[in-house]
Amino acid sequence: MDILEALVLGVIQGLTEFLPVSSSGHLELVKVILGNNSAADQSLTFTVVLHFATAFSTIIVFKEEVIEIVKGLLQFKWNTEFKFSLKIIISMLPAVIIGLFFEKELESLFGGEILLVGCMLLLTALLLLLADKAKNTKKEVSYLAAAIIGISQAIAMLPGISRSGATISTSVLLGIDRARAAKFSFLMVVPLIFGKIGKDLLSGNLDLQTSELIPVLVGFLAAFISGLIACKWMILIVKKSKLSYFSIYCGVIGCIAIGYSILN
Repeated sequence: MDILEALVLGVIQGLTEFLPVSSSGHLELVKVILGNNSAADQSLTFTVVLHFATAFSTIIVFKEEVIEIVKGLLQFKWNTEFKFSLKIIISMLPAVIIGLFFEKELESLFGGEILLVGCMLLLTALLLLLADKAKNTKKEVSYLAAAIIGISQAIAMLPGISRSGATISTSVLLGIDRARAAKFSFLMVVPLIFGKIGKDLLSGNLDLQTSELIPVLVGFLAAFISGLIACKWMILIVKKSKLSYFSIYCGVIGCIAIGYSILN
């Protein structure tokens, strides 16, 4: 992998992790376009680094909320912080179960399955359109809502379904305040990313060669900086009910992906 390719993939990961257009789907599409033939272990290492970068950018943007979550868990008091932390944990459970018991089946879908990516992008487009037309309310995230949003996050592990798009859309359709929906969506994935990184490190699946150090560093910085911008931007977009624009984008890209898959 060269530096330019790492830069492009890093920027795409940073933007699409927060914007509701599917980071996994776009990475799969771009890898096909760029003819990325990296070995599986090298590709996994780079992907993990990019996700670490976007998780780090989330922590920076929501540093106050992250501190409150940690305090809530450590204090063991039935206060607002502890309740919010518990909701985050509940939202994580579906994805954890899928990751632990269906990891191999899930990984098999990330091998240039462009037709699947296209179809899932169309599903993302539909979710965003429905959410954009939903009425805005001031509801907070309940325990039941956290579980339902968690199921959406687990389904969004499929390439082409936007994780942020699915979780934010589900939250809005459940009547949750749009700003709270965006914040909860971004915070609920951080523990999962660090858990995944820890699991891969312990399993020894990560392989970083000396020749890849500079491209990986470039990819990390690109994903981190673009992630900071996209995270703040996305919060404003959700508040202003502008998800329909991303719905159109996902629909167009999804149709192109399906057409490309059929023709090739």
